[in-house]
Amino acid sequence: MIPQKTVTEILETAKIEEVVQDFVNLKRRGVNMIGLCPFHHEKTPSFTVSPTKNLFKCFGCGKGGDPARFIMEHENLAFPEALKYLARKYRIEIKEIELTPEAVAQQQAEESLYIVNEFARQFYQDQLFTTDVGRSVGLNYFKERGFREETIKKFGLGFAPKDGAVFTEKATKTGYKLDYLKKLGLTSRYDKDFFRNRVMFTIHNLSGKPIAFAGRIMEKDVKAPKYINSPETEIYTKSKILYGTYLAKKAIRQLDECILVEGYTDVISLHQAGIENVVASSGTSLTEGQISLIKRFTPNIKILYDGDPAGVKAALRGLDMVLEKDMNVKVVLIPDKEDPDSYLQKVGATAFQEFIDQKAQDFILFKTNLLLSEVKGDPVKKAGLVRDIVDSIARVPDPFKRSFYVKECARVMELEEEVLVTETNKAVKQILQKRQFDRQKQEGTQINIVPEDGEGSATPDVEVLPPQPGRQRTTGHEFQERDIARILVAAGGEMYDEKEGISVAEYILSNIEEVLEDFDNAMYQRIARECLQLLTNNEKISPQYFISHKEQEISSLAVDLLYSPYEYSPGWEERDLYLSSQKMPDENFTKDSVSSLMNFKLRKIIRLCEKNQQRLKEVQATDDGTQLMRLLKVQARLNEIRNDLAKQLGTVVLK
Repeated sequence: MIPQKTVTEILETAKIEEVVQDFVNLKRRGVNMIGLCPFHHEKTPSFTVSPTKNLFKCFGCGKGGDPARFIMEHENLAFPEALKYLARKYRIEIKEIELTPEAVAQQQAEESLYIVNEFARQFYQDQLFTTDVGRSVGLNYFKERGFREETIKKFGLGFAPKDGAVFTEKATKTGYKLDYLKKLGLTSRYDKDFFRNRVMFTIHNLSGKPIAFAGRIMEKDVKAPKYINSPETEIYTKSKILYGTYLAKKAIRQLDECILVEGYTDVISLHQAGIENVVASSGTSLTEGQISLIKRFTPNIKILYDGDPAGVKAALRGLDMVLEKDMNVKVVLIPDKEDPDSYLQKVGATAFQEFIDQKAQDFILFKTNLLLSEVKGDPVKKAGLVRDIVDSIARVPDPFKRSFYVKECARVMELEEEVLVTETNKAVKQILQKRQFDRQKQEGTQINIVPEDGEGSATPDVEVLPPQPGRQRTTGHEFQERDIARILVAAGGEMYDEKEGISVAEYILSNIEEVLEDFDNAMYQRIARECLQLLTNNEKISPQYFISHKEQEISSLAVDLLYSPYEYSPGWEERDLYLSSQKMPDENFTKDSVSSLMNFKLRKIIRLCEKNQQRLKEVQATDDGTQLMRLLKVQARLNEIRNDLAKQLGTVVLK
């Protein structure tokens, strides 16, 4: 069995457009990509790929899903084999295990770590807002940084009290095991709180679960580190995490650019100012895992550095691996003695955005100019500079980009272009030889899956379209039930009310729980019931949960609910035209929830009116005056509710 941690890594790494393009020629159309469906014969493209949703969907034959589902369908593989295929493509190592009783216990232990961390997050936040010292020290610090309360709650900020074991004692009394508290670094080996008198920053994984914490000390002039972090655990590997990715990933995809800063407060400050496509390396050099994480959402990265030249020069040394990933890297120097947070507060959001857009420089040209300013005409130092620049250029996979860099760098360094071309070609050859050697060492056990005919799966000569789950014609109550199911799948885990901490799923299900039995469509009822069960178990509701559902019928329905056959006009994204009076349609979960719920209730109330009318007719035939008066009162009340809902919706109801 493939460990769940590895399954998650594979599904989070695989990009649908990269997987599909191995088999289908795709062309860009607006925010999506289209091509001829590989699953049925067609002359006009109906096969669509959505990079932002990481899904494919054919509106001809109905097949759809995530990268794993595409490989399962195209290569006729079971789910584990499809995961192995994707693991090979993205060079992710798989160490399979048998699901022994011990393995089951391990899975349960891993889930327990998330639960304990969530308890800790809530504890630190409660301390921040409900205790005197939390408010005077922690909350005051955050507010001095300009953070609003909704931002503080959104990022899971908190405060760890100074007393030795307040958290540990509360956690153990609540029933959490001391071993888990120590493993997560929340409790020290001396059974004391690890984080004390510090403001707390929660670190989330891509699905929004708390996996670690960072604490900033509040005392001055003490011999203690300014920041301390949770240790690495089964659920937290620092080299693969960038702070803020969970809240930034949607904006990164939409803007097709990731802004990288150094600190936690930089991320929070920029996000609050409306610059949401920002993540932080948390004071460490970029790792290969972090670069891969960014590339999952965009190939474009803009790195903001404080104006210290020595620090910038040191940071640049680790960026060659970004070039190797064929990413477009730009660098922005924040004015001296400023950082992104302080400079933003100084000039405001609009001026800050204009500044980083105007001052962004291509990484290689920036590096060339920076190093050139240091050699000051010294020929020996200049020769070393050339080798340094050549090594960076040689790591760029795209030959056209390399050619451009060679031409520009030769001009800047006042060097013959032919010399730079020769040296770059030598460096490229050396890099390729080393990669080939490393690949041969690794591929002793690697198997490349290639279809026997060399062209992929065969398609039938005649177009036969199978039934598509969830695509049948819906009318009346089923239409409203489908809309409820759509919102639960697409946005059930989103916040309906940030202030009250109520999710979309909680809002909807609390209003329809008593009529779940009255659903006309069993599949839509299944979706609602499953969401209710997830809430009961305190588990996260997400589109991926339903897309990867073990039951194919639910998985297919989820994709169908998520994937609209309609697209925004190209002008919306390509010309940066966005709604100003409300959120974009894909993000307007609150309005959608209210509207769908009222429509759903209206349909059910109309049905109750009809049933009660029938009972009235039956009672009139019996001359039961008491029962007749009761039913008339019920009918009057039902009519009142019906008319009120219709008025709110602007709907005409025939009486």
